[in-house]
Amino acid sequence: MALCCLAGCAVSSTGTAAHPADTGSSPPAPALARSSAGPSSVAGTAADGWHGTAVRVSRPRPSFTLADTSGRSFDFAKETAGRATLLFFGYTNCPDVCPTTMADIAAAKQLVSSPVGSAIMVVFVTTDPGRDTAGVLRRWLNQFDPTFIGLTGSPAQLAVAQKAAGVPLASAQQVPGGQYDVVHAAQVAGYGADNTEHVRYFSDTTVADYAADLPRLVAVS
Repeated sequence: MALCCLAGCAVSSTGTAAHPADTGSSPPAPALARSSAGPSSVAGTAADGWHGTAVRVSRPRPSFTLADTSGRSFDFAKETAGRATLLFFGYTNCPDVCPTTMADIAAAKQLVSSPVGSAIMVVFVTTDPGRDTAGVLRRWLNQFDPTFIGLTGSPAQLAVAQKAAGVPLASAQQVPGGQYDVVHAAQVAGYGADNTEHVRYFSDTTVADYAADLPRLVAVS
């Protein structure tokens, strides 16, 4: 059975993270549970050679079109074709999982050689389009790496993108006190230069794990 990671974060109606561990200082370490929901194509062993979780059944990089932070139409399959790509769905008000994931990927890019780091494309798709305007998304991503690409769209467009990528659909859940939880997939999909998904990264992935795999994603063809 596949392992599919979901993250739930409580966010106030004003956009302020309402989370027991959110003190306004550095983000806490992510605390996630893996769910058995999701596609049965993800499984991994040490023999696969990946430091993430190898994908048992390879699938091509998904095709969907959203808007980037400059307002330009961004066809994911076309714009990332032939490039090693990391794809993640999250939102800027997330108090733990999203900033931790982006920070880890940014740090890993600094550890690998310059040619490998430059070859990697990182695409972050918001699951909270109501608050994550283009400007908000761009400023948030710039904290980690200005080359990170941010995408947004209508709820319907974002649902299409998540389905195409094979991740669970994000959902907003009302909670007492005028707040709501945004539950979203907490897994990073890794596509090689051969336009095929090879690996997924879950909450226990370290900076070293990403850094070890990035050269392989770039080299695979």
